[in-house]
Amino acid sequence: MAQRKYLIAKLTSCLREDKIQLWKPPYTNEKKEAGEEMKELVQKYSSKLNINESDAENMLEEIRCKAIERGTGNENFKVTGIARLDIYLPRRKSRKIPLETNLFITGKELRSQIAQEHALKENAIKIIINKKQLDLGKTLEDQGVTHNAKVMVLQLEQSDEETKRKVEEEELQCKKKRELNEKMQRTKKGLEILSEREEYLDEDTFPYLDIANQTGRSIEMPPQARTALVLAMGYHEKGRALMKKKEYEMALPYLLDADKHFCECSPELLNTVDNYAVLQLDTVWCYFRLEQLDCLDDAEKKLSTAHRCFQRCYGENHERLIDIKGSYGREKVLFLRLYLLQGIGHYHSGREKEAAEYIQKASHLCKELSVDPDKVHCLSLLGFSEQEARLALRACHGNVEHAANLISNRREEKEQIRREERAKRKQRLEAIHTLKSMGYPERAAQVALHNTQGDLDKAFHYILDNPELLLDEDDPEAVDQFEVSQESIDQLMYMGFSREAAEQALKVFKGKIHLASQTLAHYGGVLPASLQLSPEGSSSSSEASASSKHSPTESAGSSSSATDEDVEVEALNEVIEDIPEHEEDYLDLTLEEEEQIIHEYLSYIQ
Repeated sequence: MAQRKYLIAKLTSCLREDKIQLWKPPYTNEKKEAGEEMKELVQKYSSKLNINESDAENMLEEIRCKAIERGTGNENFKVTGIARLDIYLPRRKSRKIPLETNLFITGKELRSQIAQEHALKENAIKIIINKKQLDLGKTLEDQGVTHNAKVMVLQLEQSDEETKRKVEEEELQCKKKRELNEKMQRTKKGLEILSEREEYLDEDTFPYLDIANQTGRSIEMPPQARTALVLAMGYHEKGRALMKKKEYEMALPYLLDADKHFCECSPELLNTVDNYAVLQLDTVWCYFRLEQLDCLDDAEKKLSTAHRCFQRCYGENHERLIDIKGSYGREKVLFLRLYLLQGIGHYHSGREKEAAEYIQKASHLCKELSVDPDKVHCLSLLGFSEQEARLALRACHGNVEHAANLISNRREEKEQIRREERAKRKQRLEAIHTLKSMGYPERAAQVALHNTQGDLDKAFHYILDNPELLLDEDDPEAVDQFEVSQESIDQLMYMGFSREAAEQALKVFKGKIHLASQTLAHYGGVLPASLQLSPEGSSSSSEASASSKHSPTESAGSSSSATDEDVEVEALNEVIEDIPEHEEDYLDLTLEEEEQIIHEYLSYIQ
């Protein structure tokens, strides 16, 4: 199939160079049949490309028919508005099938039409157009779908058209499909929770996704940028986890979501990390393994983007990478896959010289990066994992002693970073405890220390300058319903504050004299505007108080809260289990797949 695509691309290129238009006379007559001059073309190009005349005739006729079909479709679209879409079906002999439709139908209607015409289960397929998942609720026109658009159909479960499924098998597949959809929703929710999680929360209690540079140090960034990057990297990791299992149909939607969120990040940020470049490689690889590269019009652009991004991140000659890591042997696997995909792209476009050049480059790298299993075993006897061994041997050009030293040094560096983080956490917890002992709520202490980089004195003033942090959000009792004791009012009046100010402050802080006195003192004897009670407060709070007495909803509310918490935990676990422990997991390719594909395409070229 790959050879046929190459020859058709080559023939198309020759026709273009010779300015031959097969859909016009003399190559096509009035009845749209092949003209006699086609025989001359068959002889000319079969000789030029060194293929037999029968194959040349079949391929030229295929090119001619498609050109006529496309021209007819274009004319029809101008007159009637009926668009022609190219439907690329999964695992079919006839992979590209035309479908005519108007562009005002919804995505759901298109999915239903494709499912009915090709005996697919409607709920078991996903549709990708213009590198985006089809929105079922919007019209095709609203989603930018145009005449002659390419529609890629992903099948989320295996099907057998020749035999009828048993009822039990149907039920099992439906159950798997439901579980699959639920899993995708949990992943989405888990990533959203992680992306919105406040940085001041305790990491030991609340899972927190830290973003680090190539040395393992945390990267500071604005909250909005961090949210977009967490979502992008989370979806990418989920997609990569599915790719490892060869579940490419399921992986692709996650990779496309990741690309969408990466595009929300600033160019400056993307230039400092290689994640976006790796995503471009993974996306093109996914399309390739699905045998749907035809659906990815900008595959070449994505690979060029990846190459430029690697150069910016690693340096033109990997000098930045060598400066940071001491070598660039591990990252060579990315260039191997890049060159291989570029070579495949050139081959499918009929450019055999460029294809041979890039695939040969990939072949040389594959030999260079091949790891001796005996050396891996030798390092495993020293207590190192196979993954550590492979990565280190590639970085050290196969030298076992140097690889062992590299792993040991890297482990020590990571342990040093962990020690520093533990020390910071301990210092932070002590500072939180100090502020709590002064009467401040834990959340106020956490936020203040986070915003003052852990400076206790500045955190104290930060709280006073932001008194809304002192409000007890966990206590639902209405402020104006709080009964203030006369003794507390007298204490504040003895300090020199007015009765009205004292009573209002004690209501706001639920009788906490220390917080009330410090806030009043800081603001000259009156509460700041953000804390003052509104005149309507009593009536509205009375209504709230009255409504809260309806106990039937109370137990339901607590039950719902517990259920929501369970869902959040499950969603977080769904995400965390796909995040690899080793920060260089994306570089640990066995290269078995790549080696097989290199041999396959080299045989085509030869």
